[in-house]
Amino acid sequence: MRRTVGLVLGTIAAVAVLSGCAAPEPVPSASPTPTALETPTATPTAQSPSPTPTPTPSTPATAAPPQAAEPPAAGDIESATSLQVLVNKRTPLQPADYLPELVSVSTAQDGDETVRPEVDAALVAMSDAMRVDIGEGIHVFSSYRSYARQTELYNGYVARNGQAVADTTSARPGHSEHQTGLAVDLRGTGGVCELDVCFGDTAAGRWVAEHGWEHGFIVRYPDGLQGITGYHYEPWHIRFVGVEVSTAMHEQGARTYEEYLGSGSAPDYG
Repeated sequence: MRRTVGLVLGTIAAVAVLSGCAAPEPVPSASPTPTALETPTATPTAQSPSPTPTPTPSTPATAAPPQAAEPPAAGDIESATSLQVLVNKRTPLQPADYLPELVSVSTAQDGDETVRPEVDAALVAMSDAMRVDIGEGIHVFSSYRSYARQTELYNGYVARNGQAVADTTSARPGHSEHQTGLAVDLRGTGGVCELDVCFGDTAAGRWVAEHGWEHGFIVRYPDGLQGITGYHYEPWHIRFVGVEVSTAMHEQGARTYEEYLGSGSAPDYG
C-alpha cells in the first residue's frame, strides 16, 4: 500500500514539473493577408485531474503562396477611339471613315501635322528627354492621314512599283495606323536619314528604339519581323499605345504589338 501511494505521488510530481514549462509561442504568419487567423489555444476544463492544465500550442497560419503579377493588358483594341486599337493588314479600322480628335503636332517638321492630344503631349516629353540625353530632339514629318489621303498615297505607290511591292511599304486605305492619329513618322532634328532604314543606326534612331517605351511609344515595324507585321523595317514609324502597355511590352520582350496581344500574325491581307 505504501509503495502504491509513493508511485502515485511520484507521478503527480512529474506532471507538475512538466506543466510549469512555457507553452510554445504561436509562429506569426508570413502572409500579409489580413484574414489569416490562428487557431485559438484550447481552454482547460475545471475537471482536469492534472494540477496545472497544459495549454495546447496554436497552429501557425499557413503563408499564402506569392501571386505572380499579371502584366497590364491592352484595353479596347477594336474601337477606333481607343488608344490601344489594333490596326493591321487583317484588322481594318472601323469605321472606315473614322476621324479622331486632333491637335497640331508641337514637334512637327513644318508645322502642318496633326495627332491626338495624348500623342502630342507624349511627343513633346520624349523630344525634351532626348535633347537632354543626346543633344537633339525629334521632328515629325508625317502624322494623321485621312482615308482619302491614304488612298492617294497607296495608289501612287501601286502605280510606280506594282501592288505586291506597294503592300510591303504602304497600307491600303482603311488599314493605316496613321488614320488613328496615334502613329507618326519622325527623324532627329539633325535631319539625318529621313524615311530610310539608316535612321535606325543614327543616335536619334537608337534613342527612340531604346527609350520610346518610356513615353508610351513602340517601333511598330521592327527589323526582320515582316512575317508578323506585314511591313519591312521602318525605324522611323512609331505608334502610341500608352505607357502601361509599352512598359509591359518592354518588360516581356514583345517586339511587335501582335505578339503582345496574341492576335496572330498579319503578313498579308488574306
